[in-house]
Amino acid sequence: MRLTMVGTGYVGLVTGTCLANTGNDVVCLDLDEGKIAKLKRGESPIYEPGLDDLLSRNIAAGRLRFTTDPEEAYARAEVIFVCVGTPSDELGRADLKYVLAASKDIGDALERRDDHAGEAPIVVVKSTVPVGTNARVQEAIAAATSKTFHMASNPEFLKEGAAIGDFNKPDRIVVGTHDERTAERMRHLYAPYVRQGNPILCMDVPSAEMVKYASNAMLATKISFINEIANLTEAYGAEIANVRRGMCADSRIGNKFLYPGLGYGGSCFPKDVLACMSMGRETGVDTELLDAVHSVNQRQRSVFLDKILTHFDGDPSGRTVAVWGIAFKPGTDDVREAPSITIMQALADLGAQIVAYDPVAHETGAEIMGDRIGYAESSYDALDGADALVICTEWSEFRTPDFVEMSRRMQLPVVFDGRNIYEPAEMRRRGFVYYSVGRRPVRG
Repeated sequence: MRLTMVGTGYVGLVTGTCLANTGNDVVCLDLDEGKIAKLKRGESPIYEPGLDDLLSRNIAAGRLRFTTDPEEAYARAEVIFVCVGTPSDELGRADLKYVLAASKDIGDALERRDDHAGEAPIVVVKSTVPVGTNARVQEAIAAATSKTFHMASNPEFLKEGAAIGDFNKPDRIVVGTHDERTAERMRHLYAPYVRQGNPILCMDVPSAEMVKYASNAMLATKISFINEIANLTEAYGAEIANVRRGMCADSRIGNKFLYPGLGYGGSCFPKDVLACMSMGRETGVDTELLDAVHSVNQRQRSVFLDKILTHFDGDPSGRTVAVWGIAFKPGTDDVREAPSITIMQALADLGAQIVAYDPVAHETGAEIMGDRIGYAESSYDALDGADALVICTEWSEFRTPDFVEMSRRMQLPVVFDGRNIYEPAEMRRRGFVYYSVGRRPVRG
């Protein structure tokens, strides 16, 4: 099929590349000339494992092209995917200016293009948008063209750091449509990805729009829940690993997304929880649970920061603090809403000297932190002369370090582990002062 991706951000680029890889003819449209020039050279503007290879392969095969020209992008498209950003405004509402601008452009392009003998194009809203947005997109396109087109909602479920696998082997594909023929065309497009029997769930458009928000809100709730339980566990001198093991043995509960830590971050969970809260305010529906989920998540960073401040008697000024991990999770360079940023900013404001290391997120971290902190070339270099190490991201390379080398490099053997990647007994044996989440501290 001939497909057009509007937007070459995370969703648009991964979706377009993966669809090209199963033989579709894909054009990716973006107004950022620098980004398009980079993509034409086969260089990805984002870090995602496996994406660079797929980009190069499909560009070389002629199935994947990039352009800043709307006429080229829309001229022959059978399916147009809207994959532009929907950032939150100050009230947590999804800002739809990019979605609606793209809608107008699509309508203008459809009006200008030659009629064709094939079926009318499908405009698919892939961006995460509040319920009712597809109707607004349809109205905006219809206001600009008299040509026939069809609408579909197709929310994405891509985990950063595992997006290629998620796209190729999805748990489910959700499609919202107004008619069966559009649903059938979407089933045909996605058929190569569900050969193992996972479902393509076709439904009404408003329900499809809501599925993404409901899913992410549920996962965020699990994270905030286990963090609140971890804080209670620690206060009573119990061990969260034991509590979690006993709790998750219940098949009704399971064990996914129930790991204590610094809370969720990134581009999806914070934004989508806030969007649900905003939709509640706009419709007069109380969202007390999600209000609490958001509050607990934001507070979790402060709870962990208080451990650091308490250790330094409330005054970290003049202290050198190493930070391992800037990205909000491993496998990505995304630092949006990353707990590390909150912690580093707070410590820097209080006069601490911060030296951070991340395998891939130095550049994106520097866009926010600038020269307020230092950046090390290796995890061990970040430890030189440090009074403490703070672990914010559970990158694999941090899991089995040389503890002797760590002690040798650090001024003081103090570790604040925000991801519980080490065992307290091991840290005690090696002579570290060790703080984690939901577990009794090791004080040396």
